Amino acid sequence: MLAKAASQVSHAFTTLRVLTTAGVIRPYSPQVLAGIATTLRDWGRGPAGGFTTLALRAPDQVGLIDELGSLTYQQMHERSNALARSLRDLGVHEGDSVALLARNHRGFVDAAIAVSKLGADVLYLNTAFSAPQLGEVCEREDPAAVIYDEEFTELIDESGIDVTRVLAWTDSDSDDDPDTDTADAQDLPSTEKLIEAGSPADLTPPEHKSRSVILTSGTTGTPKGAPRSEGSFDAGVALLSRLPLRRGWKCHIAAPLFHTWGWAHLSLAMLMGTTVVLRRKFDPEECLRATSESPCDSLAVIPVMLQRIMQLPDQTLDRYDLSSVKVVAASGSALPGDLGTRWMDRFGENLYNIYGSTEVAWATIANPADLRAVPGTAGRPPFATIVKVYGEGDTEVASGEPGRIFVGNSMLFEGYTGGGSKDMIDGLMATGDVGRMAEDGRLVVEGRDDEMIVSGGENVFPQEVEDCLARHDAVVEVAAIGVDDEDFGKRLRAFVVLKSADAASEDDLKEHVKSNLARYKVPRDFIFLDELPRNATGKILKRELADGDTDE
Repeated sequence: MLAKAASQVSHAFTTLRVLTTAGVIRPYSPQVLAGIATTLRDWGRGPAGGFTTLALRAPDQVGLIDELGSLTYQQMHERSNALARSLRDLGVHEGDSVALLARNHRGFVDAAIAVSKLGADVLYLNTAFSAPQLGEVCEREDPAAVIYDEEFTELIDESGIDVTRVLAWTDSDSDDDPDTDTADAQDLPSTEKLIEAGSPADLTPPEHKSRSVILTSGTTGTPKGAPRSEGSFDAGVALLSRLPLRRGWKCHIAAPLFHTWGWAHLSLAMLMGTTVVLRRKFDPEECLRATSESPCDSLAVIPVMLQRIMQLPDQTLDRYDLSSVKVVAASGSALPGDLGTRWMDRFGENLYNIYGSTEVAWATIANPADLRAVPGTAGRPPFATIVKVYGEGDTEVASGEPGRIFVGNSMLFEGYTGGGSKDMIDGLMATGDVGRMAEDGRLVVEGRDDEMIVSGGENVFPQEVEDCLARHDAVVEVAAIGVDDEDFGKRLRAFVVLKSADAASEDDLKEHVKSNLARYKVPRDFIFLDELPRNATGKILKRELADGDTDE
């Protein structure tokens, strides 16, 4: 009993220290404090309650900047109120689900807050899904409406989704073509038109607290829905315990908002009073421009975005001043090769690599010192997070030994919307990856547990070989998969994008792997491509490589 009480005191003390250091805990007037407490009680800690408290705490502060300009927290509050009322008039009610297929812009944020205020769940759709994937997901999730960018109209048509439609962004919104006024923009309601038509007055809190349903990437099959109830302070405190973010910063969220990592930073904005800088589509130079012109204090990305930026010519990189950026937070896939150290050599010691999954959220965080010491590390567990590696018989392995990675924290998802969940051991959830915990407490992720191959009796993880090849000066990006082999059972096949067609030969790359890894890890054959197939969150679609669905 005493041990439990001491643990609770320690937990509370750490939470207080982290939030105070980040500037979250600060003096407010009694009236504002009462309003915040009432809002969180009535609306919860999701988008409805989180952004409403910001309108109370800092109504005139700019909360969002996109291609269309800026919005204060008070404007965001009133816009979402008006949109919620108009959506209700269109038939969206408490307990419903609303699908959102939109890029990074105010329409996405308006819709997420408005649907949350109605007490409906938000289903975040991946902008790179195919029509059949969208159709399967929406048939399973049964949304009452779909809010989407006009560019996805054909995709929605082909998917067979037959529900109320609302446009989050029309082509006429674009600065590139301001005079465009398409039939879809004329015939369908848009979020902007619904905001104009609705009342900005406050709504009555619903009994049902909205859930955010984040979808898995679908790289190995039909995307699964991973619902999350309203956020907890522990989720934010866990990140802040290893990420030195501060209240009132500006953050360019380049990672897709529908993705766990992009959504995490939008959620952090509710806690931190962060000004969110958005751009609809990622372009490496535009990312640098948006980050430097604001100027931003932090940048949230997926690793492939860092790759694309580092591929820009030196003269282009030299044009942008990123000295204001104190944290570059990357998550969503592994940092390939020496990308992390090359980034820091160019832009300073500001890179943080976050490892996790849609199901467990963040599990470990590598800070710049970790990445310098062990470039391939996933880092250490943050506050209130347990990470263990289990081997055969579901027993924990010794330090340095490989096994399946399991995580315990307050952010584990509730099970897939279609049924089923991840494996559990002693309250810890599987990430689906294999790795090892070093004696210094740093985690090294070796690859997906379903990607390991046995070649000639030896275990081979493709990621280790990919990292090795990515360090070759001629290689832009690489993916490796296991294919059948009559002699060895399985062998590795590497798909490589070179800086130029004559930058390296197959023999050059084989010799590079042979010089750095065991001989049995050398891929037997190489296929050279112009680019690797990826989804919108930057993950390589290895299923397409295995099926031969590439342009060689």
